[in-house]
Amino acid sequence: MASHTNEIAEALRTLHRIHRQLNDLKGRLARGPRLIKAHEASVAKLQKAYDDTKAEHQKLRVSTDQKQLQLSTSEAAVKKRESQLIQASDNREYQALKDQIAADSMANSVLADEILEGMEKVDELAARVVAAEQALAKGKEDAAKAKEAVAAERPGIQEDVERLQAEMKEVEQGLPGEFKESYNRLVRSRGEDALSLVEGHYCSGCNRQIPINRINELMMGKPVTCLSCGRLLYLPEEYTF
Repeated sequence: MASHTNEIAEALRTLHRIHRQLNDLKGRLARGPRLIKAHEASVAKLQKAYDDTKAEHQKLRVSTDQKQLQLSTSEAAVKKRESQLIQASDNREYQALKDQIAADSMANSVLADEILEGMEKVDELAARVVAAEQALAKGKEDAAKAKEAVAAERPGIQEDVERLQAEMKEVEQGLPGEFKESYNRLVRSRGEDALSLVEGHYCSGCNRQIPINRINELMMGKPVTCLSCGRLLYLPEEYTF
């Protein structure tokens, strides 16, 4: 009886270990695509930041160039009016030209300040475009490296999954019939959480005490589930039968 119980406990310990390892490996397989997707989202965000900054830079540069052209045209008009002062036919026309020149000169001064401010912002945006372009290049490089790493890692993980699945199938075939039904049902619904080690007189899955009569049933090689969490219980290797 002790030998039979030991074999069952060893099988359940092995199965729980395999389920945990498989859960970890499958998690790693799932993290790969999520990691790639996260990098792709980051690259898309960096691309938008670069595109927006570049568009803002181009728009401001065009606006500043237009203002410079406007200033040149207005300054030429002022010079023309200044030459017309000499040809003014009377004081009224002369004063009108002077007033217009003063108004245009004031407007030109404001426009010149706007152009200067615009040119400073154009330079600032040009630097931001360079920085955004560098960040985008780095993001693309990181995404490519992540994709390569995931692709390189996947075959090894998949190989480990297949090896463990084969080992699990072999161990499962050795379970007594009365265990298989409970084990299969719980594994289908709970996966890795289907099994739980008995530590002292407590279920390691939920930390609830296990009645002594159920410990005795385990020692007799019977399938026992935790009354609190429903996991299929198994005894530790060092347990004395």
